[in-house]
Amino acid sequence: MGIIIGIDVGISTTKIVGLRDGKPTAPIRITAADPITSLYGAFGKYLHDNNIQLSDVEHVMLTGVGAAYVKNDVYGVQTSRCDEFMADALGARYESKLDHVIVVSMGTGTSFVMCNGNDIYHIGGIGIGGGTLQGLSRIMLNTSDIKQVSALAMQGDIKNINLLIGDISAQPLPGLPMEATASIFARAHNDASKEDIACGIISMVLQSIGSAAVLAAQGTDCRDMVLIGNLSLLPQCKEIFPALEKLYGVRFHIPKYSEYCTAIGAALAYH
Repeated sequence: MGIIIGIDVGISTTKIVGLRDGKPTAPIRITAADPITSLYGAFGKYLHDNNIQLSDVEHVMLTGVGAAYVKNDVYGVQTSRCDEFMADALGARYESKLDHVIVVSMGTGTSFVMCNGNDIYHIGGIGIGGGTLQGLSRIMLNTSDIKQVSALAMQGDIKNINLLIGDISAQPLPGLPMEATASIFARAHNDASKEDIACGIISMVLQSIGSAAVLAAQGTDCRDMVLIGNLSLLPQCKEIFPALEKLYGVRFHIPKYSEYCTAIGAALAYH
């Protein structure tokens, strides 16, 4: 059996992974001006970097919003498409080794997919994600470079931006510890530092996603959530999501290849 190539085609960023003997290998990402350039650039680089011949590739599986722009087989290799929500779930399930989870796909916006064994379905989403982080950073910090914003945020103090329960109450409220957020950006002043603003933006985006995931789980017995997508790589995830775990009694998981789960899932969807 040849290599199955899974490709998650975004508008400007493409992620690619090869599935060899049922195991993903050497995932990479490429950024270009448009999805076609990004796709073919990623495919060519993947073959070159891993010393793979085109004849070694058995099938190409595409997913993502940019896949609609690809009308033909890629480089003449038989090519199929996989629903993005299915790819999210298959990749997250494979990487996390969990069968009953809500997959939280943190892309430009955020989607929630219920995965209960082979029963997989989209349960909703919110328009808050990486696009929100970039847009607010562009307006407030004059940059849309998420790595730069994250580095600034590491030097900021969220207590200068958010209003905490401890700021408005002399004692903890039922189910709400003193350090829980009462109101996002409520303490921000017009002379707030860039570091504090960056900290506030990232905290707002990640807290909103985590809280929405918890609400999406209401009425179900699912308490495990798998975080995938680019935002799962932010170092702030290691602080914000454990706090939400403690607050809501849930578990957030970030698998090894969280950034590439959708591409992995697309490859796994090939039968």
